Amino acid sequence: MKIIIRLAVNAIALYLAVVVLQGRGLNMTDPSITNYALLALIFAVINTFLKPILKIVGCPILVLTLGLGSLLINTLLFYVLSWISQQLHLGFEVTSFWGAFFGSLIVSVVSVILNRVLRD
Repeated sequence: MKIIIRLAVNAIALYLAVVVLQGRGLNMTDPSITNYALLALIFAVINTFLKPILKIVGCPILVLTLGLGSLLINTLLFYVLSWISQQLHLGFEVTSFWGAFFGSLIVSVVSVILNRVLRD
């Protein structure tokens, strides 16, 4: 049940990021619930497998920047989500660095807030 709630939280966070940044770095050509659910699932898989590897590889940068390098890692993961989405024709596209940066920031903040509200 927790997995379904986390996927729903990620889908809501992605939806809010697209709504806020539509046309300013993020585009969603087919905004259906199914596409957001698939994006949330893909984003969860990316975060599960790629994020730990990138944090280990980028550990010196994370230490030097006092953790702010994790924002760049999240931005990179947002670009990966966009690339996979385009390969699967889900309609999600990142068109600029700042769109990916602010999109990943919005997703992170909204996810933290919703996960705290929906705690067991």
